[in-house]
Amino acid sequence: MTGLFAPDPLDDEANLRPGPFWRHALWVMGISAAAVAAGWFTSLFRIGFKEYGLPPAAPGALWTYLAAWVVIGLAVATVLRVTAAKVPVYAPGRIAAGLTYLGTRLSLGWRPEALLVGAMAAAALIAAAVWCALALRPRHAKRKTETGAGKETGAGV
Repeated sequence: MTGLFAPDPLDDEANLRPGPFWRHALWVMGISAAAVAAGWFTSLFRIGFKEYGLPPAAPGALWTYLAAWVVIGLAVATVLRVTAAKVPVYAPGRIAAGLTYLGTRLSLGWRPEALLVGAMAAAALIAAAVWCALALRPRHAKRKTETGAGKETGAGV
């Protein structure tokens, strides 16, 4: 039973994710769709249903926000997946899904103006780029010995 909720062992560590283009594209679309669907589902209580007498928390159309976050989610997941295909990135799926979910959830409950949605999209893309930049940094830093003689050793020695 707990194995159902256990993290994926491939996502636990930073692994390369090589493969054909269609697999990367399917992964990107799946992560984006799942995150937007989860954001929509968890914000249903703020959307309101008129037939049940629930007023919406904020006026405005939902579909524009859903479409915007699908596109933003695709961009965020693409940045992370392209980097993960070249260098090991820790949990790119969780990062892409989390950023997309949070943006969808905030947008549906609050319904911000287009400029603010653009700022949220920029923040999500910058967060993904920073995460990728952390993965691109060198893995094994060279250290000098305590005497300072200049003998360099690897991080694991």
